[in-house]
Amino acid sequence: MAVPKRKTSKARRDKRRSSVWKLAEPTLVKCDHCGQLKRQHRVCGSCGFYGDREVVKMDV
Repeated sequence: MAVPKRKTSKARRDKRRSSVWKLAEPTLVKCDHCGQLKRQHRVCGSCGFYGDREVVKMDV
């Protein structure tokens, strides 16, 4: 039968149980120009706008 050789410290045990290491899903916001969901502070993938400027020319 598997038995631990040493006592697991409270710090090690609590680090394993914490949920800090879990990844959070990225926050999505509506594009001001087309209304599609996009990640914050990035160029919109559907219309190519960042704020009120066209950064990427999209073939629509």
